[in-house]
Amino acid sequence: MKSRDVVIVDAIRTAFGRAGENGYFWLTRADDMAVKVIRELMRRNPAVKPEMVEENIWGATTQEGDQGLTLGRTTAILAGLPESCSGFSVDRMCAGGLTAITAAASEIALGACDIAVAGGVEHMGHHPMGATADPNPRFLAERLVSEDALVMGKTAENLHDMYPDITKEMADEYACLSQRKTAEAYRAGKIQKMIVPMSVYTREGWAVAHQDQQPRPETTMEALRDLKTPFRNQGRVTAGNSSGLNDGACGVLLMSEEKAGELGLAPKMRLVGYAFAGVRPEVMGYGPVPSTRKVFARTGLSMEQMDFVELNEAFAVQCLVFMKEFGMRIPDDERLNPLGGAIAFGHPLAASGPRLVMHLMHHFSEHPQARYGLTALCVGLGQGASAIWENLQTGDK
Repeated sequence: MKSRDVVIVDAIRTAFGRAGENGYFWLTRADDMAVKVIRELMRRNPAVKPEMVEENIWGATTQEGDQGLTLGRTTAILAGLPESCSGFSVDRMCAGGLTAITAAASEIALGACDIAVAGGVEHMGHHPMGATADPNPRFLAERLVSEDALVMGKTAENLHDMYPDITKEMADEYACLSQRKTAEAYRAGKIQKMIVPMSVYTREGWAVAHQDQQPRPETTMEALRDLKTPFRNQGRVTAGNSSGLNDGACGVLLMSEEKAGELGLAPKMRLVGYAFAGVRPEVMGYGPVPSTRKVFARTGLSMEQMDFVELNEAFAVQCLVFMKEFGMRIPDDERLNPLGGAIAFGHPLAASGPRLVMHLMHHFSEHPQARYGLTALCVGLGQGASAIWENLQTGDK
């Protein structure tokens, strides 16, 4: 059987809140955030009837409590999709949501289903990263991995060691730029149209979560210069040049290109190829480099052909390493994260991959001359995830 082309028709997310008691979603369940996204995707696309959705796949890093019990199945039921819609959950830490998307795409490509919803959700306020994990003691006792592998900030310090020419000042400059891009995108109204407002109950009563809590548009180099380096004495990684701890959900609506045509829907972009790769866990931020090389090799494309690159900003140093390895202009290659990144928006782990996909979809809409784009993330415990997309919003249809 010949594989089918898979397209993205739509994408939407909740606002990203701060994790913890002062965040939007402290008294909101993670599964309800995912349900809000699913319902909004269906509302925005009335040609897609609920009974047409055959698969619902969600990434979540901590699969317990309000993120447990197979989110893909439970959120389908809660969102009002029919019992015939199957669903499951995946965990690839920061790339959980992108893995959900590629898993759904693979099903569609092979004809296992025609239409799917896929996304990622993370409530880091309810489920702090690794809080209930029980790593096998052999990891450390047998030196299978470095102790640093279990502390993401230490892995970022290790990347600085690997690339001593990438200084703390460069990382701070990159972080400042990310905040500035995001502030400009908000002023232009670009981010607001990607967020579905959600009513949430807080200790002060009902409120509406309609914009991200993490961005700090007032950030300056002077302010970043004096921040503590918690992962190493006189280190280079700070809270200012790292992503935050956040709650949020993001999802996409995928289908075969034939089905989109049958329903009269205008697909936004086509999945060209994807790849995952492993690296030493103690330098996990290097992961997107080999995964991107791998997807380039498999598709025959190159960085020179990418009109946009959406790269998750777990740490500024990780992005600078990626840019250096692919010959991009440091610190500001206009193709990279035009609206800013996770240093500004926040990084609710599994939700970040779908957010990158959604941003790329909007770049393509504003730039019909663009043809290809890349979405990529580093992944805890030493992995990288990359996917290449082709613009279908060319204005000639």
